[in-house]
Amino acid sequence: MATSKAELEIVKQLFSTLSDDDKKLFLKSIKSKEKSEQNFTFTKNIKECPHCKSTHFVKNGKKNGKQRYMCVDCHKTFANTNNTILFKTQKELEIWKKYIHCMVEKYSLRKTAEICGIALSTAFYWRYKILDALQKMQNEVKLDGIVEADETFMPISYKGHHKDFNFPRLAKKRGTANTKRGLSKELVCIPCVVNLNGKSVAKIANLGKPNVKALNSVINGKVEKESVFVTDSLRSYLKLSNEMSLNHIRIPRNKHSNGSFNIQVVNNYHSRLKSMLVYNFKGVSTKYLNNYLVYHNFVNFAKESRKDKEQILFNHILNTNCLSQSISVANRPAVPVLVT
Repeated sequence: MATSKAELEIVKQLFSTLSDDDKKLFLKSIKSKEKSEQNFTFTKNIKECPHCKSTHFVKNGKKNGKQRYMCVDCHKTFANTNNTILFKTQKELEIWKKYIHCMVEKYSLRKTAEICGIALSTAFYWRYKILDALQKMQNEVKLDGIVEADETFMPISYKGHHKDFNFPRLAKKRGTANTKRGLSKELVCIPCVVNLNGKSVAKIANLGKPNVKALNSVINGKVEKESVFVTDSLRSYLKLSNEMSLNHIRIPRNKHSNGSFNIQVVNNYHSRLKSMLVYNFKGVSTKYLNNYLVYHNFVNFAKESRKDKEQILFNHILNTNCLSQSISVANRPAVPVLVT
């Protein structure tokens, strides 16, 4: 606190030495910077009426800073936010901006709700709506260069399931061992693929040890053919790389590297993922795990600055078609891979 006061005093003294014209230019530059930082814009191209699919519509004023349109044929109105997670939101965009900041900082839901002035339940559903939209971003990710792949495992978690839910096994306290040893069906398998430029893909594939089909469901189409595909000695990766025509480097069993190639980046990815889930969020239900995987990819692993991530994420939810309703979030299957 003392340091910030001293710095402020220095700024004041320097400001007082400026001419009147320079003072005006200085204040103008600060205001323009603040304005640019808040310049979140809609770039979504409205092509048709969401109600009747007509291409004949006109602008119909603004509401809460959002452009509205009216269809010439069905006479219904709509906005840029139709078919986005902001559809029918009653909160100002500035509150969503604060919420995005809290997400990038990995604040708890209670702290986020307090900062944004919203209910805890609202903070809960907003998180999953935003992460649903972020899934769309991951769907477009392609990895090139040196690409490392490895799988990690997490126990099935039914955290939060308390109402109208038949528990499929005996309840156990968090941190206690599973009833079955090894890579059993009590563990969720998560294949993870990363490169050295901060791009990553991860998704629940199956229960227990992965096979070629499970790995293919996550990795196929995500790795460019010119890439160097580095994995451990799991035989399923060999079959998958042959199917995808990749330049495959295998790390021999009980070895840490193959020449200059290793899988330390993806191992670090696993460590940071589990640290976030345990220490930041106190465990995550398996039904929401895919959401937290893209959360980790974007917030922890991507190399952009936190400020840039806030800008990217906010503009993404403004302009991405993703209708995610609160009831659909709550009604997700407890273990996604058991639903076909």
